[in-house]
Amino acid sequence: MERPPAPSNNPPAGGCLVAIGIIAGAAYGVVAGHATTALLIGTGVGIAAAVAVWLRERR
Repeated sequence: MERPPAPSNNPPAGGCLVAIGIIAGAAYGVVAGHATTALLIGTGVGIAAAVAVWLRERR
């Protein structure tokens, strides 16, 4: 019988995706004139990307 693959010793980090989303949202918001709205949208996109990475690596 084959053994399942061992868990990765270096799991990918999704926190950088959250940080990039926040920074990109804030930068776009300053340019567009809607800083808070864009910051929240950027945060949501970053969190969604981090959750997607987590779900992909969870298997």
